Amino acid sequence: MNTLAVPYTSTPVIPAGRLPGTGLRAQLLWAARVRVLWLLAGFLAVALVALLRIVSLGLGGQAPQRTSLEDAMVPPRGEITDRNGAPLARAFPAYALWFDPKAMGDAGAPLVRSPEEVAGALKTIFPDIDTARMARRLASGKAGYLRRRLLPEEANRVFALGEIALEIPRETDRYYPQGTLAAHVLGYVVEDQGGRLGMEEVLEARLSHPDKRVDPVALSIDGRVQGALEDELRRGMLATNALGAAGIVLDVDSGEVMALASLPEFDPNTAGAAGAVNVFNRATNGVYELGSTFKPLSIAAAIDAGVVRDLGKAWDATPVSVGRRTIKDLKPKGASLNVPQALVYSSNTVTARVADTLGAERLRRTMIDLGMDRRPFIELPARGKPLWPQGDWSRVTNMTVSYGHGLAVTPLHLAAAYAAMVNGGIWRPATLMKLAPGDVPQGRRVFKESTSSKMRQMLRMISLYGTGKQADAPGYRVGGKTGSAEKAGVGGYNKTALVSSFAAAFPLDAPRYVVVVVLDEPKGTVASSFQRTAGYTAAPVVGRLVPRIGPMLGVQPDDARDVDISDLRYLVDKH
Repeated sequence: MNTLAVPYTSTPVIPAGRLPGTGLRAQLLWAARVRVLWLLAGFLAVALVALLRIVSLGLGGQAPQRTSLEDAMVPPRGEITDRNGAPLARAFPAYALWFDPKAMGDAGAPLVRSPEEVAGALKTIFPDIDTARMARRLASGKAGYLRRRLLPEEANRVFALGEIALEIPRETDRYYPQGTLAAHVLGYVVEDQGGRLGMEEVLEARLSHPDKRVDPVALSIDGRVQGALEDELRRGMLATNALGAAGIVLDVDSGEVMALASLPEFDPNTAGAAGAVNVFNRATNGVYELGSTFKPLSIAAAIDAGVVRDLGKAWDATPVSVGRRTIKDLKPKGASLNVPQALVYSSNTVTARVADTLGAERLRRTMIDLGMDRRPFIELPARGKPLWPQGDWSRVTNMTVSYGHGLAVTPLHLAAAYAAMVNGGIWRPATLMKLAPGDVPQGRRVFKESTSSKMRQMLRMISLYGTGKQADAPGYRVGGKTGSAEKAGVGGYNKTALVSSFAAAFPLDAPRYVVVVVLDEPKGTVASSFQRTAGYTAAPVVGRLVPRIGPMLGVQPDDARDVDISDLRYLVDKH
């Protein structure tokens, strides 16, 4: 038979039989009151411990202290937005898991259960943790973070474990609401160390300054255009089994970067805690020989210098020998070609002969004026140093550089150069900051306006009749040049590894944007008609991209408008 033990009474257990009603009632009431008192005392003790813990946290500086409502309204780190105000990086409240071995004082054990049991319980909440390592961490008696960035439901489950030493402080974390979008532009934040890579590093002082962080920083990036660029680059990369891809959309009049992408990408939301992979920025840090995309720049230099006056003049298109080197065309189109034909059919030999007539020093000077001899002009810390021929250029160097070999630059170099070639001849540095109209740099003149006008005509003809046909987007007046260059390797060029690129501008009757697409080692697949060259790999990316981004950028398709090529059309037709 069970007995009832009544605290603070010496009354013996009542035997079985008839119970005196009044005596028993008094005993039960007394027992109930004692139990209530004990429960109340226990509650007060727990409340006291919690209160003392809160005080100790405040005194110990584990959480940021707000001294005023004004301070509370200021974000701990400034927000980054795109040019339209869409958030790209912002601070948000988060939870962390902190281990405090002295939560119950110096004398008491920090954990109710063994470290192994607690580690096993945490494993059920966070399946990715190493149970043995977590147990050793808990047994070490060392205070510190066990985990960062807990979801609210995870925090609740940890709280339900009942381990006072497992604290869940509320903190402020860096959050990138668009995920991997523009990751190489933004970079990421490392806890207690600040920004890494990208604009997080560049803008560190401003984003963390108490007086400046209240105002968001607007980048030049358009999030919609950025998303479309990344999507089409990814599609092109996967379709050709390329190692990677890079792309840029650049405002030709201001130098503002509307989109800049490098694939594969990384997730800035996890990079700070877990370490970032795929952080190499192919658009601004990768240097490549960009092949035939250089031909229009070389021809523009020759037109500007008066070396090419008559675009109808026939130039020798047969192979040319320079020392021990022979320059020839991949697909010869005859014994002679005029300049428009040379660009439409991508002739190495004619371009080399034009450059030879121009002279090494004048071509070299043009490339310097286009910024090809130094790291690209942009705010990002990751900026590749060009592989620039040192000293005076030899005759063979001059001729090979003219068609994109012997000089390696970044895709951003190429984008800025094309912007100067089509915008009337003014080179401006690229920028990732949104500019007010009065803040656009003056730039420097590289080409005459008349030269720029002729180049716009010929770029359009390349997309209509030449290697860039798959880049044409009806109604958008796209023009540009393909480039397919073998990658340099040990002992020479690797004939099985190409860098395929397409540099374009639209709408060419009134240029507003340059688009550069680069695919790193595309393979011949069904999607590319088993070809690796840019006309089949990079050009289609531009052809799909421009119709997507044109309306976003205020460029509507118009089939009734186009570049007037009537004075040059016959030069290509007569071939």
